[in-house]
Amino acid sequence: MDSTQAWIERGRPAHVAIIMDGNGRWARSRGLPRSAGHSRGAEALRRAVRAALELGLDCLTVFAFSSENWYRPAREVDGLMGLLRHYLKGEIGELHGNGVRLRFIGARERLPADIISLIDESEARTRDNGQLTLVVALSYGGRQEFVAAARRLAAAAAAGRLDPDKIDEDQVAAALFTAGLPDPDLVIRTSGERRISNFLLWQTAYSELVFLDKFWPDFDKSDLEAAILEYQKRQRRYGVLEEAG
Repeated sequence: MDSTQAWIERGRPAHVAIIMDGNGRWARSRGLPRSAGHSRGAEALRRAVRAALELGLDCLTVFAFSSENWYRPAREVDGLMGLLRHYLKGEIGELHGNGVRLRFIGARERLPADIISLIDESEARTRDNGQLTLVVALSYGGRQEFVAAARRLAAAAAAGRLDPDKIDEDQVAAALFTAGLPDPDLVIRTSGERRISNFLLWQTAYSELVFLDKFWPDFDKSDLEAAILEYQKRQRRYGVLEEAG
């Protein structure tokens, strides 16, 4: 029995989130400019989406550009925005044809106007697709998401639409960028770093974490399979003790 068949029988995570890390170090280790690492990282994203489809995942979330990434050199930020334009224009046809629903989370008001238009168009075009939901965290930060949610809830309370004493976890979750999405079962981070880095701080409260000693541009289907197999070895208790046998 191959690994794919094995986890189909034992159950697989419905939602996998990936912190795509290591593009710059991949390029530096090969004497290439950072832009080459980002381009190869986009190729790795294509492989990851195809693998997620083949493995039957319901949702794949990728951390593409953080709120902190805006502080990188302007030349690098411009290059990343150009790569994003190319991805949205060049990949949307294949994604739509494969039944992928695109959704973007983050502070999109900081993005260039033409990219916001491309995002709106891609979300509208793929809205009814149900094979896989691809969530792209763009201009995203977990703490910033909390602040935005708090402002939404405070505005609703000030307008008399919400009783502050009635605010619960469900209402907070509904005010987040990820409203309506399931929490990730599994979070994968590449590059050997072992931290969350302000990614989905609320949503990953009980996610299983897998850290890979591989730069993102080298990520492929076998790495996703291996992470899922590792996930399946773990017992998810959600803070509840098992009864003594």
